[in-house]
Amino acid sequence: MHIKELLSTTRMIPVLTINNLNDTLPLCAALMAGGLSVIEITLRTKTALNAVEMISKELPEISVGVGTLLDPMDLIRAKNSGACFAVSPGLNMDLVEQAQKDNLAYLPGIQTSSEAMMAYRYGLRALKFFPAKAAGGIYGLKQFQPVYPDLDFCPTGGIDFSDAPEYLRERNVLCVGGSFASPSDLIEQRNWKEITRLATMAASL
Repeated sequence: MHIKELLSTTRMIPVLTINNLNDTLPLCAALMAGGLSVIEITLRTKTALNAVEMISKELPEISVGVGTLLDPMDLIRAKNSGACFAVSPGLNMDLVEQAQKDNLAYLPGIQTSSEAMMAYRYGLRALKFFPAKAAGGIYGLKQFQPVYPDLDFCPTGGIDFSDAPEYLRERNVLCVGGSFASPSDLIEQRNWKEITRLATMAASL
């Protein structure tokens, strides 16, 4: 599935950092029970790729992606683990080319107009706006819209329930990303019931 199609299927993408592999399936099941089935696992822990492989095998109804990719080898490892999309915090043309070569849906991060132009040149039409608040937030997205009417965004970084609806009202926003539906303290407590409640709220934004 093309990244734009994938982002259009959800209002919010939970960004997860998996520290304990045993938490992977119950956490994802809790999110899915709340209506969130597109999930990003950050490549910040040693268990990340094992978690992706587990999800892709045990919960195939979830579209699992790998985030925090920094070089082409990260993308190759992500695909080999069963990821159906990849996310990076910035725009790296080596990653763009590797994703095109491997036919893997890819969402690179941008902050500036120059990065948006470069992404557009390479045929990218859906981008991560990161870190959203530091990069201008909703005001920044409003400035991009008339200049790049064909670009759509998944703003991530500093967004929570209080301002997510405002982001989602922007014409060039497909969905938002963040950890506000699955806070780290709830994961540590294994409070899956509360995570499902938050996921339900996020899915209905």
